[in-house]
Amino acid sequence: MTTTQPAPYDAIMFASFGGPEGQDDVIPFLRNVTRGRGVPDERLEEVAGHYRALGGRSPTNEQNRAMISALETELAGRGIDLPIYFGNRNWEPYTADAISSLHADGHRRVLALITSAYSSYSGCRQYREDFARRLDEAGLLGEMSIEKSRAYFNHPGFLEPVVDGVRSALAELQREGHDADRVRVLFSTHSIPLAMAAASGPAGAEAPAVPGTDEQGADEQGGWYVAQHLAACRYVMDQIEEDLPGLPDWELVYQSRSGSPHVPWLEPDVNDVIEQVASEDSADAVVVVPIGFVSDHVEVIWDLDTEAKETAEEHGLAFRRVATSGTDERFIAALADVVAEHLDPSRERAAVTELGPVDDLCGHNCCQLHAERAVPAEHSIDSLEEIAAELRERDSAAPAPAGATPAGAAS
Repeated sequence: MTTTQPAPYDAIMFASFGGPEGQDDVIPFLRNVTRGRGVPDERLEEVAGHYRALGGRSPTNEQNRAMISALETELAGRGIDLPIYFGNRNWEPYTADAISSLHADGHRRVLALITSAYSSYSGCRQYREDFARRLDEAGLLGEMSIEKSRAYFNHPGFLEPVVDGVRSALAELQREGHDADRVRVLFSTHSIPLAMAAASGPAGAEAPAVPGTDEQGADEQGGWYVAQHLAACRYVMDQIEEDLPGLPDWELVYQSRSGSPHVPWLEPDVNDVIEQVASEDSADAVVVVPIGFVSDHVEVIWDLDTEAKETAEEHGLAFRRVATSGTDERFIAALADVVAEHLDPSRERAAVTELGPVDDLCGHNCCQLHAERAVPAEHSIDSLEEIAAELRERDSAAPAPAGATPAGAAS
């Protein structure tokens, strides 16, 4: 792995998607999420129902604040003295608010921790675009630097809580009389457009192969996004195989699709797979694992705990949903490890799958909206200044492609 040596940082930005805090916030929040896509309020109200059923409040901000508090304690225990600021792309506290506070407090070199473990436009580059846009608007490009941390999808601290959750769910089902060969494990993540999946990862770099997952269709759907998820799933199942007799069948499924039906997205949908399992009588129970998410936000609670559970119950299948890593002390320690790695280039990068850790800093043109990207000839890192220039050009041209930003992703 090639590691670019970073300069010292003087602060951390904990960057997330954002979510409404009350009923009056729901539609304005969804307008932010879908800005530039021309989605009418009538369509937004369909998604708004998920939030309104929970009182109009997404749990994501409360969860993020709990994670920040735990991370502050963990970093302090390691002697890492960096203040943490909180900024969201789509709701208060906004990225712009965090940048304003950072600048006022004298911070100029910021490391951004993202609440997304994988490489994709929505989970990686769109955050960098948000940083570039807000710095540009504030006239701080060149004066303040915000560097996104590496993807941590295969850090053991992220995956071990998932391993424990799957192991516990399978053991519980076994005690209830469900044999392993009658249980299906469904690892679920956010669906994204196929073009976005194909463009995930550094420009010009093919997605790495994941041993033992050919049947999952990685070659057909492509991109680092799918490969990273498959590697994480494979690791989880390998750990469980060491402890439990017989290994249930598993597959990677997708949820929370939005956007135009004419734009192809990653499939299969979790509900379709549950229905298929029932129709084929290939299992009596399903264990749904939100492998693509770091906390139990609205899409986990609604799409899995509500819709997927109802689908399973309607078809007579036992249902278990594994918890996300969230505030598990191992995951908080993993985030602290990522910070420590960026502070000390000589520190070994923790990674437990065949793919190994990704580079500390994003490669040029990584995780663009589409796969058609120019491969750089002279340098491997694109700056926030370059991204800001791209955004100015994009803003003056056509609106963003339909389906570019999954509505409600990570909220």
